[in-house]
Amino acid sequence: MEDLKDKTALVTGASTGIGAAVAIAFAARGMRVAVHYNSSADAANQVVETIRAAGGTAFAVQADVRDTGAIRECVKKTQAEFGRIDVLVNNAGSLVKRVPIAEFDDALFDEVMHINARSVLAFCREVVPLMRTQGSGNIINVTSVAARTGGGPAAYLYAGSKGFVSTATHGLAKELVGDRIRVNAVAPGVIQTPFQDRFSTPAMLENFRASIPMGRIGEPEECVGAFLYLASEQLSGYVTGQVIEVNGGQYMP
Repeated sequence: MEDLKDKTALVTGASTGIGAAVAIAFAARGMRVAVHYNSSADAANQVVETIRAAGGTAFAVQADVRDTGAIRECVKKTQAEFGRIDVLVNNAGSLVKRVPIAEFDDALFDEVMHINARSVLAFCREVVPLMRTQGSGNIINVTSVAARTGGGPAAYLYAGSKGFVSTATHGLAKELVGDRIRVNAVAPGVIQTPFQDRFSTPAMLENFRASIPMGRIGEPEECVGAFLYLASEQLSGYVTGQVIEVNGGQYMP
């Protein structure tokens, strides 16, 4: 993966979990990384320090992904810091809360869709002109096994928002291929992250584990290979519009 060296990446939602693991792995291959966060400043700064301690280059950048103006500023700060953006990883997302359909309201719909779906398009809207000017680029969206299965208990909104991300990935890949911008997605299954700590009970996690042929819940680092593969032109230069499933066999398309 020598082709990753000296490239730049903006990884959203990179303060913890899969985003943090991806940011650290990118930096370990010589990439310069913008570590995006919303409210977890301490965790984001710890990721940056981990990268710098290993000899890498990174900085933390804050933005609430529900705010398109904040997204615009996040991209501007990344460009100002690094001069370019070669890889955008749209990882920021949240289930927000599990709500039975009888208790669903418009405000929850808006929040879930803004965080998980609209933010992806908003980041792409800001980054694509830069990539066009550069003559190439790479966008890696993060969807979920929930987009295939409908999600766990009372998580239909989250699942639907991730279904949007998967479908939009195909459409964006077609639109941007002529600009030498590849667009793909990674669909993690059940991964042990703060996301699960917040939204899943031990009983839910046990039920999830029982549905996974590999018999265990995944770790963030086990998702990293898919991102490295998609970020590398040497390894995946002929790959676009694809969704790579990383789920221990929980769903096999």
